Amino acid sequence: MSATIYKSKPSVVNKVFATGYYIAMTVLSVLFFYPMYWMIISSFKSNRQIFSSPFSFPKKIDLNNWVQAWKVGKMSIYALNSVITTSITVVVILIFAALAAFAFSKLEFRGSRLLLAMFVLGLFMPLQSYFIAQNYIFEYLNLKDTRLALIIPYVAMGLPLAVFLLKAHNDSLPKELLESSRMDGATDFTIFSRVMLPLMMPGLSSVAIFSALNSWNEFLLALLYIQNEKLKTIPTGLLAFSSRYMTNYHLLFSALSIVTIPMIVVYVLFHRHIVSGLTEGSLK
Repeated sequence: MSATIYKSKPSVVNKVFATGYYIAMTVLSVLFFYPMYWMIISSFKSNRQIFSSPFSFPKKIDLNNWVQAWKVGKMSIYALNSVITTSITVVVILIFAALAAFAFSKLEFRGSRLLLAMFVLGLFMPLQSYFIAQNYIFEYLNLKDTRLALIIPYVAMGLPLAVFLLKAHNDSLPKELLESSRMDGATDFTIFSRVMLPLMMPGLSSVAIFSALNSWNEFLLALLYIQNEKLKTIPTGLLAFSSRYMTNYHLLFSALSIVTIPMIVVYVLFHRHIVSGLTEGSLK
């Protein structure tokens, strides 16, 4: 006798819920995407067109505004500084976060809980709570107007989240991996570099992208610590398009488009790695 398999059909309530969910997500997506769309189309207009017809599509797509913004705003210098600062920050965060997460998750040592609590505390401390002390220290050490004035606080702000994510990922890995490696005579460094580090790649990818985005877009510290034009990053460099009495909006929108689009492309290309890195360790 042949057995008949009946598949349960989704109920009307589930269909309504799913439809409402997709409609809500579509509306939210449009709301978040429209400001970026408006910024890009405004970058192809003149100042007069931006104010006379702010929501209309430009009559022609001319990249002359983008070229002019790149030259007038000295974007090549600012972009290079942002790339250098962001790259060094990301590399340092990845190295220290990977080592710390491995130690907190797989090694037992005195004071580990206290140190981990300090990293977790860093997730809740706003920049304003320690800015005055940090500013005094940088002034005393003559670090202002140097790249270290940005790299050090960027690393400090990025490490707590990085350690927290990577430790959660490492906690989900079986202890048998380490035990078998130690039985084969592997040292802790060998276990970290050859066993744990390859398994941490999804989490490291997420940490790298989050750290890069935060460093690339940071404005307050870059404004306060860097006054040398040769060391300014993109967020503070954009102030060149605004003065006390006038703002070149078409050039400003062009520069913002140049800065924003690469970050969006990076996120779109690596969003799967971000999701997998965040969900790794959520299930054991």
